[in-house]
Parts: sequence; C-alpha cells; structure tokens
Amino acid sequence: MDPLGVPSVKAREVKERLDHGEAIFLLDVREADEVETASIAGAHVIPLAAVMRRAAEIPKDRDVVVFCHMGGRSAMAVWQLKRKGWTRVANMEGGIEAWSLEVDPSVPRYE
Repeated sequence: MDPLGVPSVKAREVKERLDHGEAIFLLDVREADEVETASIAGAHVIPLAAVMRRAAEIPKDRDVVVFCHMGGRSAMAVWQLKRKGWTRVANMEGGIEAWSLEVDPSVPRYE
C-alpha cells in the first residue's frame, strides 16, 4: 500500500496476469498528449479529472489496474474509486515508466 492506503501491484505482475489470460481492465488516467507519447495496448483512457464523471465505464465485477506516468495520479484515482465502492482496484506501482523499464522496453520513456 502507498501513503494513501491504496492497494498496489507491480508492472511485472500485471503483465504475468495478462499473459495468463486474466481479464484485467487497464485504466490509464493520463492526459491525451501523454498517451500519444507512450501507451499500453488495450488500456482504457480516462484522464484523472474525468474518472468520477465517467465511473460508469469502469467495471466493478473484474480487477481494475490503474496507471499513469509514475503512479501518483493513478493512486488518487484508486483512492477515489475505492471511496465510491470499487473493491477490485489497484494502482500499478511506477506507472507506465515501470512498464517500459520492467516489462516492455519498446514503450517509449518520457524525455
């Protein structure tokens, strides 16, 4: 858990679970220009400022893994969703930066 008390998961674990066929809902809470720079295939993009307004698009009946650039905004999104009743939601530690470093080096890193 991080300082907000939200559950977290490592990028490698997310990749392993996806590779084993788990139907994880990947939620990218970065802004559109950030997503243009680097993205994870299959992720659903809802910027942090719109998460609660668009919460109906986020399933409650399967695991949701939220990420951003480094993990701060996604931790806030997880905290918000948990307060509104999501129980199967976690923050991906280190965000897309960790994904690039630990899982898929073809995903560009921010300069």
